[in-house]
This record gives sequence, C-alpha cells and structure tokens, in this order.
Amino acid sequence: MKKREEIPVCDTWNMADILPSDKAWEELFQETEQELSGYKQYEGHLAESGEMLLACFQFDEAVSLKIETLFVYGRQKSDEDTGNAKYQNYASRVQTLSYEAAGLSAFIVPEILAMDDELLAIYRESVPELKRYARSLEIIEKKKAHTLTPEMEEFLALSLQATQSSSNIFNMFNNADVRFPDIKNSKGETLSVTHGTYINHLESSDREVRRAAFESLYSVYSQFSNTLAATFYANVKQAAFYAKARKYPSSRTYYLAENEIPENVYDNLIETVHNGLSSLHEYVSVRKKALNLPEIHMYDLYTPIVPKDDHKIPFEEAKNMVLEGLAPLGEEYISLLKEGFDNRWIDVYENQGKRSGAYSWGVYGIHPYVLLNYSGSLDSVFTLAHEMGHSLHSWYSDKNQNYVDAGYKIFVAEVASTCNEALLIRHMLNTTTDQAERAYLLNHFMESFRGTLFRQTMFAEFEAMAHHMAQEGEVLNSQTLCSVYHKLNEEYFGPEMTVDSQIDYEWARIPHFYTPFYVYQYATGFSAAIAISSRILAGDEETKKGYFKFLSGGNSMPPIELLKLCGVDMSTAKPVEEALAVFKEILEEFKGL
Repeated sequence: MKKREEIPVCDTWNMADILPSDKAWEELFQETEQELSGYKQYEGHLAESGEMLLACFQFDEAVSLKIETLFVYGRQKSDEDTGNAKYQNYASRVQTLSYEAAGLSAFIVPEILAMDDELLAIYRESVPELKRYARSLEIIEKKKAHTLTPEMEEFLALSLQATQSSSNIFNMFNNADVRFPDIKNSKGETLSVTHGTYINHLESSDREVRRAAFESLYSVYSQFSNTLAATFYANVKQAAFYAKARKYPSSRTYYLAENEIPENVYDNLIETVHNGLSSLHEYVSVRKKALNLPEIHMYDLYTPIVPKDDHKIPFEEAKNMVLEGLAPLGEEYISLLKEGFDNRWIDVYENQGKRSGAYSWGVYGIHPYVLLNYSGSLDSVFTLAHEMGHSLHSWYSDKNQNYVDAGYKIFVAEVASTCNEALLIRHMLNTTTDQAERAYLLNHFMESFRGTLFRQTMFAEFEAMAHHMAQEGEVLNSQTLCSVYHKLNEEYFGPEMTVDSQIDYEWARIPHFYTPFYVYQYATGFSAAIAISSRILAGDEETKKGYFKFLSGGNSMPPIELLKLCGVDMSTAKPVEEALAVFKEILEEFKGL
C-alpha cells in the first residue's frame, strides 16, 4: 500500500482549483469567522421591509458558500489521508464553524413564518430580487408546522455539534483505525485485506480466498460489535430526538420530509421488492448450480458465475470504456467527461489512510471532484461511470441554477449515476460477439440488481425496523441488531442460501446508516435509472430532452416532480416493478445461455 506522497500527482485531484493553498484556507476561515457576527444586524428585523429580507438572504447565501468552500477543501484533504492530524483539524474546525453559523442564522425561518402572509406577498412583489429565493420560501412554508421559536431553533442548531459524534466516531474507526488480518490463498501466498481489496477477494475464483477474506473482515466487526452497536444506537437516538423536537411522528417521517418525499414511496419500495423476491431466490439457486457448490454461502455472492480473464483494466482503458458507453447522451456530455478526465477532477488510487469507497463532491461554481479507490476491476470501471454521473449532474445543475437552487436533493442524486452504469453495461452487451463474455456481463448486470435494488432495499428495511424498535423503547444492542439482520438475509436470499453467522455483523460496517434513511434512495434511483436508460437507448428523444432538463433542475422543484420530467413517477410502484421485470428478463436470458 503506497503512502500518499508516493502517488503520482497526475493521479490525484487538484485541490488548488478550490483554494490555492492551506494558507488561503486559513485566511478564508478567519474572514468567515469574523463575518458571522453580521447575522445580528438582521435578527428581529426581517419583517421591517422587503429590502431587509433580501439583504439577509444575500448575506446568508454568501456565508454559506464560504463555509461550503472551507468544508469541502478541509474534508477532501482529510479524506486523502484520514490519519493526517492537520486536515482532521481543518474538517473539525469548519464543522464547528458551520454549527455556529447555523445557530446564529436560526432566527431566519421562524421570523419569516411569523410574518403576515399578505405582507410577505407585498415584499416579494415590490422587491424583484426576492424571486431568486422563491423556492427557498416555498420550502420554508412547507416546514411551518415543524418550525420552533427562534430561541429553540438556535438551541437545536447549536446541539448539532454534540449529536453528530456517533457518526464521527464510526468514520474514524472505520477509516483510520480498523485493520483486518491478512489471509492466504490456496498457494499459501499472503494477501492483505482492506476496504479497497475486500470485494476483489470476494470476486476471486479461489473459494478459500473468498471465505478467508469474509471471515477476516467480520472477525474485526464482531470483535467490536458492542461498541459499534452503541455507536449506531446513539445515532438512531439523535435522529429520534430531532424528529420529536420538530413534531414529527417518527424519524423516518422527519428525514423523508426533509427531501419532500411521501412515506408511501418508502413503503412501495419494500412491498414491491418483497413481491419480487422469488426472482432473487431463483438467482441464488442458479448461482449455486452454476458454481457447482454443495452449499452456497454469503461469500459466494460476488464471484463471477462465468469465468473471465481477470486481467486488471488500466485506468486509461477504463476512461475510454466509459466514453464509449455514454455516447448516447451526446457530444456535450462526452466533452465534459473528457474535461474531467484530463483536468484532475479525480483522485484515482487507494493509498494508506485514504477514505474507503467512492464519492463525488464539490463547491458551487467550481468543477466537481471524484474520490475513487480504483483497483482495475470491472466494478471499478462502473464506479468511475457512476461517480462521473454524480459529477455531471452537479455540473448541469450548477450551470443552470443559482446557488440556492442548485443543490439537488439526495432522492434524485443516485439517478444520474446509476443511469450511466446502465448505459455502459447495455453498450457492452450490445457490442460483444462472444457468448461467454455476454454471459459474464449479464451476470454482472444481475449483480447490479442484487447489490442495489435488492440489497439496498434490505438495508432500508433493516434501518426502518431499527428506528421503529428504538422508538418503541427497545434498546439496540449487538445481539438484537444481529438477530434482525440475520432474519432479513434469510428472507431476502431464500432457502438455498446458507446465511453465515458472520453476515449478522454487516450492519456494523455500513457508513450510510449514519445518514438516516439514505440507503433506500439507491434502490429508488436505480429503478428510475433503468427506465430512463432503456428509453434513451430505444431512441426516445423526449425522454432524452427531459433527462437533461432533470439534470439541469437542481432543487428548482420537488424531487418527485423533477423525475416526472423524464416520464418516471416514483410515487407509484410502477418504476420498481419495471426494474424487477428487467431483472427477471435478464435472468431468463442468462439461464438460456
């Protein structure tokens, strides 16, 4: 494993595009810290005139953009090497600053909601510049029943610094501290197990490697399961605290309302996927038979059913594959991909201490960034396509929306990324002439369904159950959480699967559980993306036009309405049913091959 300084500069992201140096970060931090007192000039005065309201909005927008710049720079520098104390300190300082800003600005929403509706209408009519904040005012109005007094809003904002500790503790444990035992392959060679290599080991044709990697990883999570259960439970309790404080009946209601998502969307997803579990059970059976296994275990789920040359795909080749696969989206889209590839938007390879996984992030008005831990596998190629989907979604939203309306909601965040993956694999299926390769790709596509539509829905069901149990007064300890998780695995994977006891601890390693009620959106986004990509490949120009309107929409309308621009209505079960039908169709073709 290379150290950070051993990675070639060309394979790292260029943070100077955000701020030229650490010195510039310090100067901006000091400037922003001093500006925060400016909120006081507006507190208690918003109802005095439309100009005062506008000035407050403009001041808050300017401060927010500066804090975003500081936060992204500090956190991404920290993610380069989570053991680097300097950038840990940066991330911590700006988080504290953001909490302070949230406390000082907490009066804004209550004061606006306390204003007479007619007076606010007069201000909006007489001050044309307030049109910039029309969507913000619409969202504020929706929260009227859940907004507290200015004093209570300030108290809740200040409390964030204390209540986010569980997430911070988990991230430091999972990224900076955790170490997994080395394993040996069937030749007796020693292999390291890291977050970056784990899935590669599970994809190995050597079953001993798969089993050993599986046991290595979960031996650590089981060892610390009581601590991790307490950390998870603390996060569940903080979610319940804010839901109750804001007068929501449950944590789920609260977090879905934040994204303007009706609860029936969550319920439709789980119910519809449950109705389609027979296809997943059949897939498990096909996998067991194809691999010629007397028993199929959880560590047998990732290895390709169809043997394929496991040579590593160089990153340059991966970029070309993505460019070819996404060509149906048009010349401008491809040109933007090339710009990102050629101008260091991407931090490519794993290094010691680097944050695991992958993400896309950035600052408004500056190009997006992508963190990868590229390993050369086919999955890594799809991860590149996925994260660049996020990035170009952000690019189009930033280009077409002002700062306050550009940040799209999490609910739609996974659509563009997953649409890219679907376009890429359909391109590969359409261009291959080799039956073995086609079978391999079909298996990979089915794995996308298993890992996203089915697995993320199972995560979502587990999360809903855990939060509900806590709401009913049940203590969430390791034994309770493992029991719930084991039963869900049995239900989802069916009677052919041997549900190993180690998988009971999988809940303990899922970072997204620390962003409550996030994971279901992978499954809903996947379903929407399958529908959109299918129509684009079929030559549906209206869907393609609608898709770019969607990409450009930011947060200019509620997420459900944005997706309707593409002809997809996630308030119904239909998109999930369509995705399940595609999975069944692929499975049948695979069985035929």
